[in-house]
Amino acid sequence: MTLVEATPSTVTAPAPKALRGKQDPKFVLTLSCTERAGIVQAVTTFLFERGFNIEEHQQFDDGLRQTLHLRTAFSGSAAYSPERLEEEFRSIADRFEMKFSFHGETKPRILVMVSTFGHCLNDLIFRWRGGSLGGELVAVVSNHETHRAMAEAAGLPFIHIPVTPDTKPQAEQQLLDLVDEYQADLVVLARYMQVLSDGLCRKLEGRAINIHHSFLPGFKGARPYHQAYDRGVKLVGATAHYVTADLDEGPIIEQEVIRVDHSYGPTALSTVGRDAEALALSRAVRWHCEHRVLLDRSSTVVFR
Repeated sequence: MTLVEATPSTVTAPAPKALRGKQDPKFVLTLSCTERAGIVQAVTTFLFERGFNIEEHQQFDDGLRQTLHLRTAFSGSAAYSPERLEEEFRSIADRFEMKFSFHGETKPRILVMVSTFGHCLNDLIFRWRGGSLGGELVAVVSNHETHRAMAEAAGLPFIHIPVTPDTKPQAEQQLLDLVDEYQADLVVLARYMQVLSDGLCRKLEGRAINIHHSFLPGFKGARPYHQAYDRGVKLVGATAHYVTADLDEGPIIEQEVIRVDHSYGPTALSTVGRDAEALALSRAVRWHCEHRVLLDRSSTVVFR
């Protein structure tokens, strides 16, 4: 029997994904349209033909309104950008009459507005510094000086814009100028205690989130926790919603609830309520930044 020396193979096994170079860029597609057969197949075929890998897919078929809402996260070639994807997807979108968007990995830029209550601002800063907010805080705007130290300690610019009935139009224009200056994609009203004008609400439509200190529409106005105490509530809640010209009636993104009982006075209810506010607001901001919230008329579809 003749022994033959083996020749080393020239084929190199692929390195584990964790050891390869830069990870493939990630994208998110969101869309809404009238429910029809073939939509999901068209989307997945489009991505497959371009070599993309689907990492997360969620959809909601609304039988009452006969609409489809979809969010697909995928990764693949660095040769593609959201703009190129939108251009190449246009023929499919036109065929199904879709409202759609492609998003890249750039985190949305967030401008926060606050008055004298700082719990929501503090929570947003904490989550931002920990990398779990989903967006980048870029500035804090306030009609009071109360939280300048908190913002500046976090390395954030703090802009004081006093507001009076006579100066409100100028103050709102200054705010819009700051949104442009800081290239803010999202404005967060973290207990900002000023009512925005209808005009400003329309200009910020779909890109401004407010936190309300109850389950809407209950306990509006001043001293909400005193109202709750007087009514003997058993649940304390908070509502995060998009800002619209209809005060506190924008599409709801998230609500948080905490059970209480007769032993909770106004101060204890306020403390519990602030916890609920911070939780509901941070979730709403993160889900918006991760493109998990799709507007559907006066409501939302949230893919958690």
